[in-house]
Amino acid sequence: MSARVFEIKHYMVIWRQEETREYGGTDVRIRGLVRCTGNADNGDEYTLDVVFYGPDSDYPQPIYNADEKKGFMFMPISNIMAFVDVLRNEKPIYAHLRGDRPEWTSVMTTKEPVGEGEISQD
Repeated sequence: MSARVFEIKHYMVIWRQEETREYGGTDVRIRGLVRCTGNADNGDEYTLDVVFYGPDSDYPQPIYNADEKKGFMFMPISNIMAFVDVLRNEKPIYAHLRGDRPEWTSVMTTKEPVGEGEISQD
């Protein structure tokens, strides 16, 4: 299958001093990584690693390896806190792994009403 959607149930934030790793023929200078995991409708666990690269790094298009049930997206390190904020405050959140259209690999919420705001836990 060239595309898979799964609900993100868990995430882990990893900060790197600086690591260089090759993805799809491109050396990426990694400063942080957010690993998102969850199960698709078929019950299998899938992973999306959102790799946050340094300002002096090249980066490839998103990657989806269907055999390993794993995808990769690449974003500048300046976006890491906004990304983590969405994971902390929104539910449900889905990862879209796209081997057929890598540029459409994404993380997204569902439709929400305008002005919904956050619910107090008091």
